Amino acid sequence: MAIWLKFTAYHTFVDNLFPLMMMQEQISRRAFFRASAAGLSVALSHRLLAADEADVVPRTHELLRRDAEHAPLAMQFRGQSREEFQQWHESFAAKLRSLLGPHTPPAKWKTITENVVELKDHTRQELVLVAEGHPSLPVYLLLPKGETKPARPGVVAIHGHGDFGSAAVVGRDDLPGVARAIAREHYDYGRQLVRRGYAVAAPCMTPFGRRIGSSYMYRGEHPCAVTFVRMQLLGRVLMAENLRDCLWAVEMLARREEVDATRLACVGLSYGGRMAMLTSALEPRIRVCVSSGALNVMQERIRLRYSCGAQVIPGLLRFGDVPEISSLIAPRHCIWEIGSRDSLISADWAEAALSRMRRAYTACGAADRLMIDRFDGGHRWSGRVAYPLMKKLLRPPA
Repeated sequence: MAIWLKFTAYHTFVDNLFPLMMMQEQISRRAFFRASAAGLSVALSHRLLAADEADVVPRTHELLRRDAEHAPLAMQFRGQSREEFQQWHESFAAKLRSLLGPHTPPAKWKTITENVVELKDHTRQELVLVAEGHPSLPVYLLLPKGETKPARPGVVAIHGHGDFGSAAVVGRDDLPGVARAIAREHYDYGRQLVRRGYAVAAPCMTPFGRRIGSSYMYRGEHPCAVTFVRMQLLGRVLMAENLRDCLWAVEMLARREEVDATRLACVGLSYGGRMAMLTSALEPRIRVCVSSGALNVMQERIRLRYSCGAQVIPGLLRFGDVPEISSLIAPRHCIWEIGSRDSLISADWAEAALSRMRRAYTACGAADRLMIDRFDGGHRWSGRVAYPLMKKLLRPPA
């Protein structure tokens, strides 16, 4: 009997407890859904707020991309006549010089000869040009073997990015890694030119080759970007300093008795192509410019992941871009080399740039002097169009 009473009491307790548990579960579910709905509402509101904030405060890279897309380029050449071109040429060249800042090479300097190597068909001199108030300039001078009379045409051959500086340009196969770079990019165009009868100067740009020193100083950062920022703090422009050194190399060649200063050219690959263009644009003694692997524009470059401070002219896009600088070479000859597999050149942007150059060349009556070498290959030197044209115009000895 006692056991039965205990059993009945237990079931009565359970029967009363179950509805209470169900009621509590329903209350808990309702509370859960209310809390979940509130949380979702808060999350959505935060997301909407974030979207609103993104509209009000654009991300920096998005803002710069938009600004690059709508850059003023206020001094593009839009004329048609020779007179309009001449007026534009004078005004844009003056503006470009002002953006660059000081870039005039020294009038006097001392030449230190560090080494002379007699090779089978030419002599290779390693020189350092030293002038008060200027960083010393390392430069290779290549001179063909044989007669020095009459004077020979001269070429400034400028290197691109990389650890070797101008060593690859002059064919320093004896240095580690250089032979591989030459084979991959046809990089020894300085050596190829001296073998064709030209006197060749190959300056070392900043910050490359022996001018870069220990890479430890850059801690994995891009030396061009770091150097650009540091120079800006000192009121200097890296591209202007390299332009000064290129013009210094031109002047060195022009003053040598072996060289005919009326027959000069400037050539380069990649960054060297960019500097060949800029040097030729502002040095009227250069009769032929060959720019290889460099037909892209800053308006396109800065929209990408880009850190080459060696190519930056502060404020340039307010007034123009690479096509406008290149147009300053007109009416002189300019060859653009474009590899079919060069991933650094955007076909659409390149064609738009050429269209702007063609307008300038056509206006000054020199449409046939803007030439394109489209070759089957990647980011490398070609020479297919350049060598025959240079031979025709500059007449090196056989």
